[in-house]
Amino acid sequence: MKLAQRLFYYLGGFAIGLILLFFFLGGKKASCNYSPTARVLKNIRIKEKVFSEDVLSKMNTHQIDTADISTILLKGNVNFSKSNTELDSCKTYFIEGLVREKPIQVLIVNCDSIARINSITIEK
Repeated sequence: MKLAQRLFYYLGGFAIGLILLFFFLGGKKASCNYSPTARVLKNIRIKEKVFSEDVLSKMNTHQIDTADISTILLKGNVNFSKSNTELDSCKTYFIEGLVREKPIQVLIVNCDSIARINSITIEK
């Protein structure tokens, strides 16, 4: 069998395999991001969020709403050096992100069923 024929059969089988793969996995909401930051942010996003009074007052002062916090939880970065992940019950995460070109840092206590936003720092 010549090299051209082998290449043709290989590429034909590869194309059929890709089509089948897209057919079976196309309708599913599968994600492939397994980085520690992505896992932490996804874990916090799926939980009920509780805001402290201090955070709510700072958000009102700087005209930031819960949608902006959700954006940080979607596109932000977890600073593990400032986070406390050694606790057994509720781990504390320091998340940094940008909202309307303002750097924002959020301190979140992530428990089993809720995520408490304890403090927020908004730089000007």
